Amino acid sequence: MSEYTATIYWQRLGAVFTDQKYSRAHEWRFDGGVTVPGSSSPHVVRVPLSDPSAVDPEEAFVASLSSCHMLFFLSFAAAKGFVVDSYEDPAIGVMAKNEAGKMAMTVVTLRPKVVFAGKQPTAEQLNELHHRSHDECFIASSVKTDVRCEPVA
Repeated sequence: MSEYTATIYWQRLGAVFTDQKYSRAHEWRFDGGVTVPGSSSPHVVRVPLSDPSAVDPEEAFVASLSSCHMLFFLSFAAAKGFVVDSYEDPAIGVMAKNEAGKMAMTVVTLRPKVVFAGKQPTAEQLNELHHRSHDECFIASSVKTDVRCEPVA
């Protein structure tokens, strides 16, 4: 078993607070020393109470799924002897009401475009690499969201 930590830090900074007009900007602090500016999504809480330049939880959720998939994909491709030159995934998450009528990230679509050097995988091999990566992804296995992968050639 492994444990992973993140510290979320927010301060009121003199705002009244009870009037709901406080900043949602905060920090995500990770054990390796990286600090990432976080905020609520401007789609949920309007600017200036949200910081559109910060990462919001919804974006982080999509990025986490995409990153996990990519890391498994790179490992599996290397094990099969394929050399990956680049991997780009403009992943998209959709917020909508789920079957219980609650707002949720209902679909995340990964659209990885992978560029290989040298030996190129067949379409079947590429699909198998993505399928296996999805099956092994810790994050995808941890959520109820329908996580889809639509590789781009």
